[in-house]
Amino acid sequence: MTHPMFDLSGRRALITGGSRGLGREMALAFADAGADVIVSSRKAEACDAVVAEIRARGRRAEAMPAHAGRWDEMDALADRAWAAFGGIDLLVANAGMGPMMPSHEVSESLFDSVVSLNFKGPFRLIANIAQRMVAGEGGVVIATSSIAAMEPMPAVVPYAGAKAALNAIVAGMAVEYAPRVRINAIAAGPFLTDIAKAWSEEMRERADNALGRPGRPEEIVGTALWLASPASSFVTGAVIRCDGGRR
Repeated sequence: MTHPMFDLSGRRALITGGSRGLGREMALAFADAGADVIVSSRKAEACDAVVAEIRARGRRAEAMPAHAGRWDEMDALADRAWAAFGGIDLLVANAGMGPMMPSHEVSESLFDSVVSLNFKGPFRLIANIAQRMVAGEGGVVIATSSIAAMEPMPAVVPYAGAKAALNAIVAGMAVEYAPRVRINAIAAGPFLTDIAKAWSEEMRERADNALGRPGRPEEIVGTALWLASPASSFVTGAVIRCDGGRR
């Protein structure tokens, strides 16, 4: 039985980047806590697979493919999600990417893609959903940020800059849409998601943090559930590190 402080029964959640990695873990965890979930990512088949897992848990779920870096698609996603569930109580702006390469090798098109997916798209979606939450029953927004936004990290500079901008979105909108909407971010450290397939064996086993290792995807769940639930009712505008004690 879910502890009452972490109970999401009756909540309606929308998660971008929800078909794999940290997004998938959050989608399944929210369903286990009682929420109905809309799963969004670019690939319809991947969304359908997670939706099937959620429905097998006895929760309502819908797949809504969309490119999270495109302004018009975020408008359409907000409209469709709100109509499908009759409102959204919980938004997780999780979609993102951060290819590694020397800054002088980054093309303009890659720069624009990284900034759009990690900054422009989340800005539009969060603003769109948050203003509806204010006019409705209120709600909670969680953005997936990165420790790259908070410390020097070469070879992912456009990504780090975009995530720093995402942190600024959280700080500003938390005040703009208060008190009916709480908006926070998770600064994720190294996690063994799909991106880790490109890492060396040593990087998959060890990390420069207090715990000495990368995180398992399911280890994002505790932080996400806390921020999504009444357990964090006095927390907004915060960036919570979930990084194993990065040094």
